[in-house]
Parts: sequence; C-alpha cells; structure tokens
Amino acid sequence: MKKYTYIISACLLYWNSSNAQNDTTIVKLINLEEVVFSANKAEEKKSDVPYSIEVIKAKAIEFSNSQTTADVISNTGNIMVQKSQGGGGSPIIRGFEASRVLMVIDGVRLNNAVYRTGHLQNIITIDNAILERTEVIYGPSSVMYGSDALGGVMHFYTKNPLFGDEKMNLKLNSYLRYGSANNEMVGHVDFNVGFKKLASLTSITYSKFDDLRTGYSRNPNPDFGRCYYYSDRNWNNTADSMVRNVNSNIQKKSGYSQMDIMEKLLYKANENVNIGLNIQYSTSSDINRYDRLSEYAGGTLRFAEWYYGPQNRLLASLYSTIKSDGKLFDNLRITAAAQNIDESRINRRFNNNNKRYQIENIKVYSLNADFRKQVKEKHELSYGVEFLYNDVTSTAKSVNILTDIESPWNTRYPDGGSSMMTEAVYLTHSWEISDKIIFSDGLRFSNNSIKANFVDTTFFPFPFKNTKQNNNALNGNMGLVISPEKNVRFSLLGSTGYRSPNIDDLTKIFESTGGILIIPNEKLKPEYAYNGEVGFEILAFDNKVKFEGNYYYTLLKNAIVTKKATYNGQDSIFYNGTFSQVQSQQNAERATVQGIYGAISSDLNDYASFKTSLTYTLGNYYQKVPGFGGIGEHDSIIPLDHIPPMFGQTSLNLHFKKFEGEIYARYSANKALKDYSPSGEDNLAQATPNGMPGWVTFNIKTMYKVNKNFSVNLGIENLFDTHYRIFASGISAPGRNIFLTLRVKV
Repeated sequence: MKKYTYIISACLLYWNSSNAQNDTTIVKLINLEEVVFSANKAEEKKSDVPYSIEVIKAKAIEFSNSQTTADVISNTGNIMVQKSQGGGGSPIIRGFEASRVLMVIDGVRLNNAVYRTGHLQNIITIDNAILERTEVIYGPSSVMYGSDALGGVMHFYTKNPLFGDEKMNLKLNSYLRYGSANNEMVGHVDFNVGFKKLASLTSITYSKFDDLRTGYSRNPNPDFGRCYYYSDRNWNNTADSMVRNVNSNIQKKSGYSQMDIMEKLLYKANENVNIGLNIQYSTSSDINRYDRLSEYAGGTLRFAEWYYGPQNRLLASLYSTIKSDGKLFDNLRITAAAQNIDESRINRRFNNNNKRYQIENIKVYSLNADFRKQVKEKHELSYGVEFLYNDVTSTAKSVNILTDIESPWNTRYPDGGSSMMTEAVYLTHSWEISDKIIFSDGLRFSNNSIKANFVDTTFFPFPFKNTKQNNNALNGNMGLVISPEKNVRFSLLGSTGYRSPNIDDLTKIFESTGGILIIPNEKLKPEYAYNGEVGFEILAFDNKVKFEGNYYYTLLKNAIVTKKATYNGQDSIFYNGTFSQVQSQQNAERATVQGIYGAISSDLNDYASFKTSLTYTLGNYYQKVPGFGGIGEHDSIIPLDHIPPMFGQTSLNLHFKKFEGEIYARYSANKALKDYSPSGEDNLAQATPNGMPGWVTFNIKTMYKVNKNFSVNLGIENLFDTHYRIFASGISAPGRNIFLTLRVKV
C-alpha cells in the first residue's frame, strides 16, 4: 500500500503546482538550434555535426541532484556506469570503458599513462557542482582528441567567472543536500567577484557518505548482494575477526568523504584577448574496495583490508583565447597545463599481519593550440597541435602491522620510473555544400613513445630490464549531414580511432579478481578502431515529436584483450598467498562492437514533455583455432568485456514557472552467463551463478523555486526499494533514497 501512496502523493503535488501557477515558463525538450563545442573544439550548431553528441546543461545537472559526476553521466539513461565501491563510477560508452573512453575538462586531457582497461573511478574527482555543461561525443574521436577516444569523449566544462560593468559583479551560489541511502551530506558554495577587466570564481564542495544501504526487495535471488560479514580487529588488536552484520542490506565499509576546490581567474586584456588561470584540486579519504572486501577464500573473508589511499588530483592550466581578422585564424585558444596525481592501493589478507602498499605519482604536462578559420563563406577549418608528457613514479612496501617493520614489496609499475610522450597535429574541414548538405573531414598524425625501467626484479625476474616503444598513428574521418527538409536530418560518418599502449598496459603487475594475476607484455601493439555509423532525426506532428536513432559498427584491429599467458613456462604461480592463474594484455587479431540506439521524445504541451530511449550493444573478439593437419582452421568467437546488456530510460517531465518535476523509470536487461567475457573484467564473481539479473527502478524528482534566491529539491530514487546491481559492478546500487536539497543564489 505504501508504494501507491508515494505515487498518489506525487501526482497531487503535480496537480497542486499546476493549479497554483498563473504564468508559465515554457521549457522545450526539442531544441532545433542547440549549440555544441566539443566536436571541433569550437562553437557550432549540433545539427551541422555528423557525430552523435549528448549535451547535459547546468540546469539539467542542477535538477538531477546527482551525488557524483559519474551519476550525472548515468542519469542521461544512455550510458551505463559500473561501480566497484562507494567512491566509484566507470562510464561505459558503446561497449568501451576506462582507458578506451577519453575524459577532458576545460580543454585539458585527464586520461594519463596509468589509466587501465579495467574499471576507473577517476571521474569522481570532477566536481559536478561547478559544471556549466557536459558534452558526450559517441564513437571514435581520435582526429580531434588523439589516443583513447575509441568509445567516445566526455568533455566537462566548468563555469567561468563573470565580469562586471561599472559596478562589481558579486554572485553567491550555495546548497546543502541530504540523501537517506548512505546518509549523504554535501555542502557547496561558489562565489563570483567580477570587475570590468578581472573576474574571479571560487568553488568549494565537501561530500560525506556513510555505508550504502541497498534495496530490501530481492526476487528471485534472496541472498544476492547481502553483506553478512565484514572484517574487523578483535578487542585487543591481535587478530582479525569476521563480524556478523546486523543489517545485511548495509554494505559495510563503503562510505568515504571528498573535498573539491576550484579557483578561476579571467583577465580581459582587450576586446579580442582573454587570459585565464584555472586551478582545480580534489582529494578524498581512503576509499575501500567493497568488492574485494566481500570476497571469500577457504570459508573466510579473503581480505581484512583493501582500499585506495586518498586520491589527489591537482590541475593548473593557463589559457588564452584570441580573436583575430588575420589570415591564419579567426579564433585561437592556447592551453598549457600541469597535473599532479597521487594514487595508492593498500591491502592486507585476512589474519595476515603484512600490509602491502603500492603508491603511484603521475605528473602530466600538456600544451594545446587550437585554431579556427572561416575560409570564404562555405568552408571552415579547425587545426592545431598537441604535446603531452607523463612521468610515472611507482613505489611499494610491506609493513607488519604489529611490529611496524618495513620490508620490500613489488611495485605496480616499473620501480625505475617510466614516461610517456605524445606529439600530434590535426586538421579538420567543414563544407556547407548547400543549406541541405554539410560535408566534413579531418586528419590527425600522432606519435607516442614510452620508456620504462625495472630496477628490482626480486619478485618477478623478467626477461627484460627496460622497455621502449614508439608508435605512429594516422587517423581520419569523413561525415555527411543531409537535411532534405527542415524537420528531417540524416547523418553518415566514417571515423577511425586508436589507442597506443600506455604504462599500465605494458608494464603492470596486478592481482585481478580472485586467482588471476596480470603480468607485463612488452610486445603489445596499438589497437585501431574503424567505425561506420548512420543516424537520423525526424520531427513530426508540428515539430512536437522527435524520432531519433543511430546504428554503428566498429572494427578493432589488434584489439587489446586480457588472455591466459605463462610465466617461466607455468600457467599458474603462487603470488600474495594465492595460487593464481597468469594472464596478460595481448592483441587479438580483430574484434567487433556494434550497437543501436533509439529514442522518442515529445513536447506534449507547454507544461509536459516525454522521452524514452533504448541502447543495445554487441561485442566479440575472434581467435584463430588451428585445424587438424592444417585443415579446418576457423575463428573462435569470444565475448568482449565491458559490453553492457540492453538498457534504457523512460521519463515524463512537468515544468511550470516555479515548479519542475520528473517521473522516470530506468531499466536493464539481464546479462547471461554465456555472454560474459572470460577475462574476468566483468566481475562475474560479483553476479549470480546465472549472470547479472535484469532490473527496473521507478523514481521521482521535483524542484520548487520559492523565490529568485531560494529553491528546494525533493525526490525519491528507487521508489520500490528494489535490490539490483549494475552490470560488471562489485557493489549493489542504492535502495530507496529520499533526498532533499536546499539551494540559495544571491
């Protein structure tokens, strides 16, 4: 009965709001003139670009009230986000994840030399409270963005300082948010001080999350996702104990906290030149790997401790935008940036006193110059250069927790240091053949080089002491946008992408899921993607209903996959207290990823809009199987990892002058056991014996503007308190979450 009470209450709230408003502000879901910036690193109409691009604006980010930026991406309904712990979030775009998806913030590349092919939580270091907009480019985008942009690009744009006129421009934005599923407490404040030529924007966000409570309703898997025991030290701190969890729906040790700070300064030298300084800092508490802490070995918990140390990201960029009437460019943006990233992994086996630390520091230096030039009336050029340098330092130690005696331990990456350098040039061109046809093309040449040195090979006497690689890549794209009528648009796109092996791919020593050890492979080659896609948008019923769809097919050559290997002729070795199967990153001859996306959206009237979308992806790699006596050789078809099951979202939005509301359902099909990759990256051990069950959640969000300075967000996520776990995740999703946000703008 309670379920229906929630729905009836929400409907009454909508009815009261609609009758209380006399004036309306019409919000259109279908925007024919939407502008994007990321496709060619310059402002242009979305309808002129052959790429499939999703735009998430500040208002949508504010209304979504997401806990992290990973959740902002997930709330689109078009991207599935994997999580291994409370402080996590690894977006999957078109069956590509982690180092095969590029993240950029304010024009600065975030992917670094140790981004792995597994699952990454680095997106949470981006503060969603200060985002102005986010643009997601679907599909290979290496012409503009270089290596790693196989599945797509997520480009995050933070808010800019606002100048004043004769008077100082002083603005304040702050909010407090509470969420019940993990006792979330978030406080944010940003303030702008603007003068005629100088402006400053300062932002601070503090987030604290307790252990996450998952959904109570489990059917037909009553034990799936329950946390019955967790590890703790006994009363006199001499041994580990398995402590019975009084509430098995509470995922113990999944809480964490985080602080994000940003300072932006903008100086207007004259009407044509702006100079900016952008400083961002993100730090967290220790973040427990919940999936590792829930593993069992021999009837007891496998780990007593497994956590990431504080994840620190410091970014400083100096940039300038220049307008000119000269022959070389109309617009130029130059960005020089430096990043300092600290990461660490700490673990200790259950009832083992030796605590192992692996600590990484990554320094990244980059320089980008992006030019834009209008040539005659119908042609537009974008061109530029890029330089990147990564320096990786990796250390390790083992500490006895009773005696504090330190001893050596193997590093995750080469202990003698490693580096990666990239130089690239690109050129893209857009030709407006007519008001109905736009043609675009582009080329990029990149050079990637890597150096790595192993000094101490005590733990693994590799056949090599150092490794070097130098790889070149030429990428291109060609696109066509055809609009035979004003309300009909077709797009054709052929594009290529590449990913040069990084330090993580080539040199990592890593204990993956239970019983699997990843070892280095210095012979790894770059992987290349060849992509073709076709899309359409059709407006019908007086431009109030939009039908859109996209089909893509991506061929991967030399696809990097995790496969069985040998070490000194053995397929299994004893490592860290476990007899582990040896695997390594290897090149498959080829792999294919294909998928389809479809959506229907409608502005039902001036107050209501509707949208439903569905995404389906398939992915396999092919391995040669020899025949007998050279006869009968054939391809063995093996599922790729990171391929999500079919998923989607359906939503109904209501919008008035002071009130906005949304009722939406998010859903996913099941992932069958036979469709899982054998690599272990999809975390089958964290699913049921039959794979990952399908799920659906129902949710309500509302926002009421009390006045121009004060607004309230109230909502319920996972209304029916359903237990579910997103594909490849090692932690279950939140149960019923009631959230409240109080926001003040001055």
